[in-house]
Amino acid sequence: MKIRPFAVVCCILSLTALGRAAESPFFAMNTIAKGGPDVVVPLLKELGYAGLGGAAGDRPMAEALKQAGLKFFNGYLTLALHPDRPALDDKLRAQLDAMKGFDTVLWLAVSKLQREGAPPMSRSGANDNIVAARLKEIADYAKARGVKVALYPHTGQYLAHFEDAIQMAERLNHPAVGVTFNLCHWLKVEGSERDPAPLLKAALPRLMFVTINGADTGDTKAMNWTRLILPLGEGSYDVGAFLRKVRAAGYTGPIGFQGYGIKAPPREVLAKTMEAWKRMQASAQ
Repeated sequence: MKIRPFAVVCCILSLTALGRAAESPFFAMNTIAKGGPDVVVPLLKELGYAGLGGAAGDRPMAEALKQAGLKFFNGYLTLALHPDRPALDDKLRAQLDAMKGFDTVLWLAVSKLQREGAPPMSRSGANDNIVAARLKEIADYAKARGVKVALYPHTGQYLAHFEDAIQMAERLNHPAVGVTFNLCHWLKVEGSERDPAPLLKAALPRLMFVTINGADTGDTKAMNWTRLILPLGEGSYDVGAFLRKVRAAGYTGPIGFQGYGIKAPPREVLAKTMEAWKRMQASAQ
């Protein structure tokens, strides 16, 4: 069979396009990209970020990002749940209504399950069923508005471990619910010696976001955020090696930069981080 040069060129172009499609969009979180749309949007655009992880229901920011050709990837919310009343109230409905039309995600951290005047309830099968029921209320309402929900594991909260988020998403088995992997919380909760690769692979069907930052390695469970959240490219933890594991697991979705608590000026941190991201992407080719 004779292979025509045009067909070869088309094949090469197709493979190139597939390679580019596999590159994860890189966004900044509003923990470091601070300010209103007039400040944040042009800064992210200038530095080459794909968009922002912001606050739940921040429609002005979402609109400004969209007008600039950027994306409002998600809106963060920390929610305490009560075992005897619905999670979905007027405030949350308004936040989800405001997120409609932007192909975005409610980034949801469940801080606790608690009755007033009582200590927080620990994780158990029965308590997980209560949390799942509350989350289903939210997910159903969100899905009807084109909004998804990504559970956000957070140190010291009800869903503190990445595994907790995976298990809750599996319990729900809801088409609008997925999970997030947060590197800084993984290091704080699990330590730097545990390999995240098996869980990344296990979570892949529901993995909506990965967040990264520079960090130190060692006894990370005992470290504070000043060592666990640094500009990308700083610290002794090998974030490049971690990203290779993320890619090997098959994840090609959005990756966010967590800048909580970093004291340097946002522009400086975001510029430095973008340069480190580009270096890591180049070395992964």
